Amino acid sequence: MAILLTITVMVGIVNPAGFYNGQTAIVDFAFINFGWLFNLTVFLIIFLCLYLGFSRFGSIKFGGTDAQPIVKKYTWFAISLTAGIGVGILFWGLAEPITHFSSPPEELGVGPKTEQAAVFSLSSALTHWTLAPYAIYVLSGIAVAYAHYNLKLPYSISATLYPLIGKRAFGWIGTLVDILAMFAIAGGMAAVLGEGILQIGSGIAHLTGLSTGPLMWGLLIAVITATYVISSYTGLQKGIRFLADQNTKIFLFLLVFVFVFGPTVFILNLGTQATGYFLTNMPQRFLWMSAMEGSDWPRWWPIFNWAIWLAYAPITGMFLARLAYGRTLRQFVVVNLLLPSLFGMLWFWAFGGSAIFFDWKGDGQLWNLINNEKGGLELSLFVFLEQLPLSTIISWLMLITIFISFTTLADSLTTTVSALTTTGNTIMSPEPPAKVKVFWGVVMGLMALLTITAGTGGEITGVDAVKQMATVAGFPVLFFVIVQAVSTVKGIVNHANVARPGYQPGPVEVEKRKVSN
Repeated sequence: MAILLTITVMVGIVNPAGFYNGQTAIVDFAFINFGWLFNLTVFLIIFLCLYLGFSRFGSIKFGGTDAQPIVKKYTWFAISLTAGIGVGILFWGLAEPITHFSSPPEELGVGPKTEQAAVFSLSSALTHWTLAPYAIYVLSGIAVAYAHYNLKLPYSISATLYPLIGKRAFGWIGTLVDILAMFAIAGGMAAVLGEGILQIGSGIAHLTGLSTGPLMWGLLIAVITATYVISSYTGLQKGIRFLADQNTKIFLFLLVFVFVFGPTVFILNLGTQATGYFLTNMPQRFLWMSAMEGSDWPRWWPIFNWAIWLAYAPITGMFLARLAYGRTLRQFVVVNLLLPSLFGMLWFWAFGGSAIFFDWKGDGQLWNLINNEKGGLELSLFVFLEQLPLSTIISWLMLITIFISFTTLADSLTTTVSALTTTGNTIMSPEPPAKVKVFWGVVMGLMALLTITAGTGGEITGVDAVKQMATVAGFPVLFFVIVQAVSTVKGIVNHANVARPGYQPGPVEVEKRKVSN
């Protein structure tokens, strides 16, 4: 596994054009042939998670009836928020709404800079950044937590397939699944870390006048990689917990600051209107493919998002499962799906709504500044902050927040990936050797640098390169997540049946118990 990823990195360094061409071929194939499956799968996963959480299955406790929680609820929420999509909302919280407001897809007949575009813009952000990503993570988290705590299976991704395929989950099929997860998270991590590097680099350039580019990106990746490897070394109870707590406090401060000093009434009005549009048009928002007119919008926006969430799902599910001990399935859904989704909604209301307001009142000045200055969408947040009081101080605070957010995310993933690639780890004691963490931290950092520079020969760079990598990483995981969902539902339903008063096992189950005993 490690050798294959190292070879991938080396190929990209030696032949970046070939690396880019390979990415493009996979992305085109995935979108043309399976774009519909991406959309349909994510849409259904949301309702599956809600059903599992709020049906009779919601009372199932991970670890059994006597299990006691290992973290407090606030800490649980903080880690879930910042190790999930907390990183993404810092980049796209403003960049996505202002982009859709200024250039909505022509195929939908939405005019740029209109009220219809504003509603479409914010509702699109809610579609991509609230229920969908967290539902994907929650499903994988339920799968791992149920398999390890309740079925007493190994702490691994492949173990989640046991209810469906039995012991074959620990043979060559299981090995293949774990390898797939490793490639996916390496690509997904490269994509998201790449976003952060682009944004931090543009922010520093904007505030100091320094030039951004491969040299600055390389230095930033080196600093971030060193930081999250050191943090990962201290373990969950120290490094990640501390970072998540500080990060959440800064998130809350920034959210309140923009609500108070931004166009508060406009934020609330547009947010309410866009949320209503999102809720009443959910099927269309999730399932539009532009089958006849051939718009590229579904490819570069929803499917990109689904791909990156899917790439992260197996490993993030393993990480979230570490915090689930002693909690019910219903509590898991509330803390890891509903509460972070609510926070994401308010964040996009505040930042997206404010950006739309300033661009609308300024006759497109904000959008023009973003497009005319070197930095593009990566720079949008810092150009926006100039519209608010104390803009310089808040901009530097935002840079610190972005840095901490990426460190928190990479910290959690480095520990989990390292645990997946070593033996003797359990969910209660998952800390792998330090040298393994260092190795995976460096590999992911190199993948991120490769992602944002692979197309510097002229084909594709920056945000577009990040989107390519995300789709490549998430495409194979799409099929695994579907199988994992079926396996998990089967296991949970069987669990509920066994726990039902008056239940009598059938002859097949009696024989299975004899074998296991």
